[in-house]
Amino acid sequence: MKRPVSFLLAAVGLGIAADTWAQSPGGFWADRVVVERDVEYGRAGDRPLLLDAVRPKEPAEERLPAIVFIHGGGWRSGDKRGAIPRLAQFAASGNYVGFTISYRLSGEATWPAQIYDCKAAIRWVRANAEKYGVDPRRIGVWGSSAGGHLVNLLGTSGGAEQLEGDCGSPDRSSRVACVVAFCGPSDFAGAAKVEGGREPSAVTGLLGGSVEEKPAAAREASPITHVSADDPPFLLVHGTADPIVPLEHAEKLQRALSKTGVDATLVKIMGGGHGIGGPEVQRRVVAFFEKHLRGQDVEVSSKPIESRLAPRRGDGRPDRGGPAAGS
Repeated sequence: MKRPVSFLLAAVGLGIAADTWAQSPGGFWADRVVVERDVEYGRAGDRPLLLDAVRPKEPAEERLPAIVFIHGGGWRSGDKRGAIPRLAQFAASGNYVGFTISYRLSGEATWPAQIYDCKAAIRWVRANAEKYGVDPRRIGVWGSSAGGHLVNLLGTSGGAEQLEGDCGSPDRSSRVACVVAFCGPSDFAGAAKVEGGREPSAVTGLLGGSVEEKPAAAREASPITHVSADDPPFLLVHGTADPIVPLEHAEKLQRALSKTGVDATLVKIMGGGHGIGGPEVQRRVVAFFEKHLRGQDVEVSSKPIESRLAPRRGDGRPDRGGPAAGS
């Protein structure tokens, strides 16, 4: 059964956080969602690429929009399973189907393997839309840190054939309907350096060499390179004191998108570090997806959010973080 946006907002207002869901026996939303784990969405040679699907337990009468989550971890670590609680809150409303994907990490394959895999996942969701009750025209993406970079790139590189790869479902489009990026890099060569430029950095691992050694790859891997007027709406959320991915990355991308006429909202977490979360952030995310995936007449505020936590120090693990902002 579909539930109105107030259902999701009420859950946020009650302080039902992702880690609460994960710690509950069977999961807080276990009676409302079905989780299908380790579904193969493509192959890189002999290597299977896997995702988890999270859908409402009660079948919907019509096709639902999909949210595809891409995890962070500096392109070198992380696990798709960590996003199941986030997606379960959306699926429990009866209004969304969620997918959380794995992709080849930099210790296994360097750029552009990561975007090849992400685009293959989007194509797979389209190819399997009927099976999962998804509207293929309404696929949004959401990611944090390295995942924020990859969803930024999915949003801006819809027409970049050289980034498609051939990992699966080649006859489908990899374009997305909207993008939510938490603390995602946007410009490896033209903005402040990720991780303060220390070497070897996560970016060096991704590119297979430093930005100076791999200038062409650094440019190609930068979402800002591919910005065009036909890009989808963006919600960028970024801490003003982020020590891993400086705020400049979000600011530059927001300006570039807006200059071409793309709807791009930047929400600053004032004094916030690299961990993004909290009830007010979640409210903005809910509003954004409701507006751009479900066509609801809701406001997506760009008002800054005060951080509740001191800025975090960089520790080489870019996707760590809990409820860092909002109240």
